[in-house]
Amino acid sequence: MKQLFAKLREYMEQGRECVLVTIIASSGSTPRGAGSRMLVTREGIACGTIGGGAVEYRAMQTAQEAIEKKASYTKGFTLTRNQVADIGMVCGGDVTVYFQYVNPQDKGVRDICGAIEEALGRDEDSWLLLDITDETCWKMGLYRRGEAAGLEIPEDMDVNFGVKAVRREAGGRNYYVEPLVQAGTVYVFGGGHVAQELVPLLAHVGFRCVVMDDREEFANQETFPQAAETVVGDLERISDYIAITERDYVCVMTRGHQFDYYVQRQALAAKPRYIGVMGSRSKIKVTTEKLMADGFSEEEIGFCHMPIGTRILAETPAEIAVSIAGELIKVRAESMRA
Repeated sequence: MKQLFAKLREYMEQGRECVLVTIIASSGSTPRGAGSRMLVTREGIACGTIGGGAVEYRAMQTAQEAIEKKASYTKGFTLTRNQVADIGMVCGGDVTVYFQYVNPQDKGVRDICGAIEEALGRDEDSWLLLDITDETCWKMGLYRRGEAAGLEIPEDMDVNFGVKAVRREAGGRNYYVEPLVQAGTVYVFGGGHVAQELVPLLAHVGFRCVVMDDREEFANQETFPQAAETVVGDLERISDYIAITERDYVCVMTRGHQFDYYVQRQALAAKPRYIGVMGSRSKIKVTTEKLMADGFSEEEIGFCHMPIGTRILAETPAEIAVSIAGELIKVRAESMRA
């Protein structure tokens, strides 16, 4: 997402016309449903995807026609069974796609792209808004902290947008609202081999990551360029450096069971959304016994994913990273549907 809006802003600065293509409605259960997006130029797809296959190809052609006409509009696609499979639908057969012609001279769009890029780098709830009342003359905005930038929203609009893309009517106008960022940071404790594989993978699927280690050579931006932050500090006093909230994720993968114990004990007290602990079953057993001696219940300790990651018989650091990412994706998806 961030790359797409950065590319859009770059093209505008270069004076290049393009079209932002977004699925704004779909029938069925769609992993790539509302919110799937791609950027199209005269040469073809420049960034992003709406699922591939025949629908994406037809949408690209339509977008290129929109560039020629300098026009914006909504178009519906009725899908065959094969095309349904193309975009990941399990039932249903229609998608509604919005084609936004972007005039490179529109400074307001360029500014809001910058604001969106900034928002994507923050651990803060935010939503993308499109006023599509007149689809040929759209406006785009960003909503966060109770305020909208880029467009005005009516006083009677319900701004409890939630975690799913929605269509809203307010003040006689029509809006498409899409969650841009849902707050929640992945705190990775320990900057070893698995962490070095895990952080870029998590960043790629939209998680904000912070890495903490008590060794500077294992917690620095050179080692973790995709991390939002790296912290060098005492693992026995992590609250001196960071504040774990109930919306966060904690991955414990330090260099020894004693440090794992320090971190897990503090993480349990913070009650985050997820705690995962890497290690052998014997190592986890030792840590569990210490936590129970500290007064934590079996239920509290059982909340932790131990060993961390989905069960895919992972062995290498890269494979373990994939298993952890899969588990976090599942937890995030479940929390968004709760």
